[in-house]
Amino acid sequence: MAQQLSLPPTIGWVYDLILRTFALAVGLFFREVQVRGAWHVPSDGAVILVAAPHSNQFVDSIVLMRILRSLNRRISWLMAEKSFQRKFVGTMASMIGAVPVSRAMDIAKSAPGTIYLEDPEANPNVLHGIGTDFTSETFKAGGSIYLPIINGDSQKLDIGQILGPDRLVLKNSNLHPDALFQLTGAHTGALASSFTGTKFKVAPHVDQTEVYNAVFERLAADGCIGIFPEGGSHDRTQLLPLKAGIAIMALGALSRDTKVTIVPVGLTYFTAHKFRSRAVIEFGESIPVSESRIDAFKNGKKRDAVGGLMNDISQALAAVTVSAPDFETLNLVHAARRLYLTNTPHGEEKKRISLARSTELNRRLVKGYTTYSQTPEMKSLIKDIKSYMASLKALNLKDHQLLSTSSHHKHFPMLFRLPTLLYRLLKLGILAVLTLPGLILFAPIFILTTRLSCRKTAEALAASSVKIRGHDVMASWKILIALALAPIFYTFYTILLVVLNNYNHVWEYIPARTPTSLIISTCILVLPMITYAALLFGEQGMDLLKSIYPLVLTLSPTSSHIINRLIEQRRVLVVRVREMIDRFGSEIFPDCDDVSKWRDRGPRKLYADISPEAEQEDLWGLDEFV
Repeated sequence: MAQQLSLPPTIGWVYDLILRTFALAVGLFFREVQVRGAWHVPSDGAVILVAAPHSNQFVDSIVLMRILRSLNRRISWLMAEKSFQRKFVGTMASMIGAVPVSRAMDIAKSAPGTIYLEDPEANPNVLHGIGTDFTSETFKAGGSIYLPIINGDSQKLDIGQILGPDRLVLKNSNLHPDALFQLTGAHTGALASSFTGTKFKVAPHVDQTEVYNAVFERLAADGCIGIFPEGGSHDRTQLLPLKAGIAIMALGALSRDTKVTIVPVGLTYFTAHKFRSRAVIEFGESIPVSESRIDAFKNGKKRDAVGGLMNDISQALAAVTVSAPDFETLNLVHAARRLYLTNTPHGEEKKRISLARSTELNRRLVKGYTTYSQTPEMKSLIKDIKSYMASLKALNLKDHQLLSTSSHHKHFPMLFRLPTLLYRLLKLGILAVLTLPGLILFAPIFILTTRLSCRKTAEALAASSVKIRGHDVMASWKILIALALAPIFYTFYTILLVVLNNYNHVWEYIPARTPTSLIISTCILVLPMITYAALLFGEQGMDLLKSIYPLVLTLSPTSSHIINRLIEQRRVLVVRVREMIDRFGSEIFPDCDDVSKWRDRGPRKLYADISPEAEQEDLWGLDEFV
């Protein structure tokens, strides 16, 4: 029976209090967050935000909530019911009006026996079992079967009809190659002679009617609903297959004469799991829904209507996300972007562009790579870029560090590099002293946060069929654990100081008549400030520390010779990457027809869609948030 759901009115001050608390923590975690295209979100009326990729678990929701609140809108997220079962997360989610959604994958259970395809060529949708009982209550038409994880995925099979205790019919006969291999024991498309079947899990059909009704209720009240259509968080370089629920919600509301605006949102993180990383949030143009599609949904042609809208949503998300076939391709694209943005072939670095523009360039380079990756010219360029990247890795250098090294080689003789090195070491020592108090006091928090988040990441990775390294949950757990531990340690240090004051006035460092209330209030004020100072000075110190190693290399005659060759290799690659973009860019993007005229800032109108308001407006309140 469907769960009876209701969306109570959001209590504004509770929503804002929870948001401010988490937004502060997220703001400390990220060094920089840029927002692009926020004007696409209407200031009133019903809105559905379709966000992807879902690559940073709870952080994704908080980031978008903060942006929407700056636009004077509150959002209700659809969230996996499994997350609601965690006491802390579930309580917070309920208080901000999130809607629990039961997912079949979360309630799937191991079933007895094994399954196989007896005749995959003639009857590819007839599933046979050994030691199974498909007539039991566990198996129902409309339910799902999940195969063991292979190549990072658990293939899903939808049950169409039960024929007996050891036979059932699948809804779809067009199975994934991995599923065919698991169900036949061979890659040939025929059943292997010694194959005895594969283990599996089964999940019942989940009726989401009440979830849809709750969403329709909120949209009818001009509310804002948010959904991650991939169905769960992951750390892949490509979007997961989108769930059709988003199209059903949109068409269902529109068929009830509720005017709904569907806005795609792309989330791009730069090393999302690492502290002080960066992010770009991009809102795309709203997705139009034709009257004919709404009429088709009303008149029973739901499959066609939903399929058409899902195709539109997929295209809209592709326009605001960076999706690469694999991590190797993504690394190549990032390397090509850095080479392309070098101002001249002689190696001087171009003025840093915004994260939003960098994301747009990544998106275009991925498209260019996937289009021309099999051409001889592209294959040769890819081989040489990989060689360059391997050389950098052998020297333990980054591309930007090589540019810095190149600058020192060109502008400063060896005699003048030594004072620069000594100056930076002195500055690093000062920053280390400034960071030390916070580091000593809160080292337990840093250590526990790292260890516990790694443990949670391992648990999430073991329980998931779509995660690769589990990085999508790491940032969320780091923030949640730090939020829980910080008040505990602040309280501990405050109590310790009060006890020491009562014992010997902290070895006579505190005046004898200092009231306890003053000590407590001072701790409440000073301890967070020490934490923030440690983060601030530590960040600057780490940036400075990373610049020391390349400078040291320039002082070594042996390393200097290797670096000179690498710098020359880079200069050649800069020219080749630019020539490749000049050659193929206009074939994909019409606005690249006059690249030479716009050489110093990339293809013509490359960033024409970036709003000046988005670049200048402080939608995040960045002066206080980041």
